[in-house]
Amino acid sequence: MISKEELTEFLHSEFPQTKCSIDEVGNRGAIVRHRVGQDELRPGGTVSGPVMMTTADVALYVAILGEIGLVPLAVTTSLTINFLRKPSPQKDIIGKCTLIKVGRILVVGEVELYSDGEAEPVAHVIGTYSIPPTKINND
Repeated sequence: MISKEELTEFLHSEFPQTKCSIDEVGNRGAIVRHRVGQDELRPGGTVSGPVMMTTADVALYVAILGEIGLVPLAVTTSLTINFLRKPSPQKDIIGKCTLIKVGRILVVGEVELYSDGEAEPVAHVIGTYSIPPTKINND
């Protein structure tokens, strides 16, 4: 299993544009945080949908890499989000991911998104990732 520190270094190196940070990783899951500022808000003073989708996608990616190791070419094949309630514009978005199925080729997980410190989720996400096939040795 890969450590939180190794995954944090990997994200900073490969995805320097991300505003997500890792709070926890392991046990077929992850918790990530997206700091919310003025740039993350849409008209009406709510956190934008793309910010929430990004947080969920990063949570899935981190949980998967935490389970299978650094496989940079693992990619999202499906992401379905249900927006449940308005998130707080003054609180970070927290993504709590649990992997449901870890196969050789596909990984399925669910993410609940919260405004930091709130008990009720603001969105529920189901995502599927494709894992690249390993090189087959034909010798």
